[in-house]
Amino acid sequence: MANHSQLGFQDASSPIMEELVQFHDHALMVALAICSLVLYLLTVMLTQKLSSNTVDAQAIELIWTILPAAVLITLALPSLRILYMMDEINQPDLTLKAIGHQWYWTYEYTDFKDLTFDSYMTPTTDLPLGHFRLLEVDHRVIVPTNSTIRVIVTADDVLHSWAVPSLGVKTDAIPGRLNQTSFLTPRPGVYYGQCSEICGANHSFMPIVVEAVPLANFESWSSLTPS
Repeated sequence: MANHSQLGFQDASSPIMEELVQFHDHALMVALAICSLVLYLLTVMLTQKLSSNTVDAQAIELIWTILPAAVLITLALPSLRILYMMDEINQPDLTLKAIGHQWYWTYEYTDFKDLTFDSYMTPTTDLPLGHFRLLEVDHRVIVPTNSTIRVIVTADDVLHSWAVPSLGVKTDAIPGRLNQTSFLTPRPGVYYGQCSEICGANHSFMPIVVEAVPLANFESWSSLTPS
């Protein structure tokens, strides 16, 4: 999760998020190169006298036409690649349905019979020592590691958004509509998120907690969890 005064992304905990962070760094390097070039050209124009040959040169016109197109291609190709990777869901190992309410989440494990529960934020007065205020819930989403998890997202009342930054997941929950996303985490851990769509007075108080555990632990949990 994020730390105080953190300027960058949270540590990536899924392959998609790793790709997003790499693309972010790539785009920043391109932006830095553009800013450096523009600053250099401005400095040259302000400090040196330009000749008529320089102003009318067709080579310069050709460069400043082709160069921006090349820059756009270097940004568009990896962006489209990641977009299709995020949209592709092939044979998920587990399907989870997340339903947004004012102001809590309902989760249904559609591959299991009657495995469903509501997830409310843990009040500050009931928060165990060492847990995060406004981020902890009474029932966490438990998923197995190294498994493709498909999340079907919808809402029961108003717009919500199911978002877990470290997993690279953010999907709008719209009443009467099913949206889907997926993620895979290679290691056990606890990942925090929040509703990312303003949904009313208590919008800030419907967190999301995803706990990834080994497959054997997940099977034990699913067999013991009452509906």
